[in-house]
Amino acid sequence: LGTNGPSEGSLCLFCLLQKYGYTHLSAGDLLRDERKRPGSQYGELIENYIKEGEIVPVEITISLLKRAMDQTMAANSQKNKFLIDGFPRNEDNLQGWNKTMDGKADVSFVLFFDCDNEICIGRCLERGKSSGRSDDNRESLEKRIHTYLQSTRPIIDLYERMGKVRKVDASKSVDEVFEKVVQIFDKEG
Repeated sequence: LGTNGPSEGSLCLFCLLQKYGYTHLSAGDLLRDERKRPGSQYGELIENYIKEGEIVPVEITISLLKRAMDQTMAANSQKNKFLIDGFPRNEDNLQGWNKTMDGKADVSFVLFFDCDNEICIGRCLERGKSSGRSDDNRESLEKRIHTYLQSTRPIIDLYERMGKVRKVDASKSVDEVFEKVVQIFDKEG
């Protein structure tokens, strides 16, 4: 978890898939893929939430995550470790996760990428030049940061009180962030 733009997705995908046997599931990627899927009943709704920098309703995100997890484990029963990138983002997400996944999945720890807001905005604007993402513009990013501070940060604080947060300073160079992530996963597995 973290605000937008600390590069947690690309770092974790490389690090965890290769070395630690995790399957990377990005809530944002699943939502964007569903938004583009022809005939999706949720496509327009997802687009509107993303453009406004708001959090997509939990029922949609949970169903996409659960489907991806089920498909992964059906294809290979040994693939039962997941890094869920960008979820839960608010109390509703957390309650939906607990309700749906209680007894099916344990949260071992939360990897928290902490990064200054302006650095995040700069990274996302740079990414937006090549990504084609409709939400990589200053207005959407500022809304997303506001949403993060109001909704996601309290979830991180909750996990912190449970002793599950592993914090990474994501404002550092990619190599330094990667090294810290490796240290955490060497310890946590």
